[in-house]
Amino acid sequence: MKMENLSKQIDEIEALSAIYGEDWQTEDESNRVYSIKIKDNENYVSLYFKLPTDYPSSSPPSYEISAPHLDNSKKMHLRNLLDEAYLSNIGQSILFQWIEVVREDLQENNNEASPDESLLDPTFDHSIEIQEISPIHSAIENECPKIIHGEVILDRKSSFQGHAAILVSVEQVKQVVDKLMENRKIAHATHNIYAYRIHREDSNSFIQDCEDDGETQAGGRLLHLLQIVDAKNVIVVVTRWYGGVHLGPDRFRHINNAARQVLTAANIIPETKSHKK
Repeated sequence: MKMENLSKQIDEIEALSAIYGEDWQTEDESNRVYSIKIKDNENYVSLYFKLPTDYPSSSPPSYEISAPHLDNSKKMHLRNLLDEAYLSNIGQSILFQWIEVVREDLQENNNEASPDESLLDPTFDHSIEIQEISPIHSAIENECPKIIHGEVILDRKSSFQGHAAILVSVEQVKQVVDKLMENRKIAHATHNIYAYRIHREDSNSFIQDCEDDGETQAGGRLLHLLQIVDAKNVIVVVTRWYGGVHLGPDRFRHINNAARQVLTAANIIPETKSHKK
């Protein structure tokens, strides 16, 4: 179990590093201490995590909160939110959810401090309603969904590119992969790694799977990234063209970054959940 926990921690840290970029910091690798600075306008909250050996199977990470603008009562409220989130997800990776809980609370506090100007403007038309259309409704089950292509990441002659699409069925996984393979450059790549998650509303469960395509553990890491950000009804494919120079562990970082970039471009990961360069 100890090795399984360590493997899950490594995958989680790699995914968080890909999502948050420079905002995510390694404070002490040997003791597995990490931090992130969550900013909203001029205010910020810094979280410091220490991962015990039995996380995530049976113990939560220990954490510290640094927020100069919050009084003790609001810090206590924040701690209660984090504890509630963990109790609802015992045995699962929790850091991403904790970060987003803090971000949402920080934004709510700032919104309370800054009232909506439209409420003060008598000329504002309150009758106008804006309706958001979910991208899932744009996909038709019997047709190949639209594929978004990400930017190419280059390192020592190797290239990485992410591709993503919204799905409504497992059958569309093959349609997306087959469509990508129509491109000869992609078809002749060294690896085409992918992972997908489809939410079943009737049972509130997920159909999910992944493919390494010769890059051991890479598909599982992509799936873990989708799980951490709670992505639903999506496939992400990362194409790698090997350039002749071994990249070691850096190749997994580039695979995660390529996936994160295209998921953000496709609005599957909201902009607030990704690092802005």
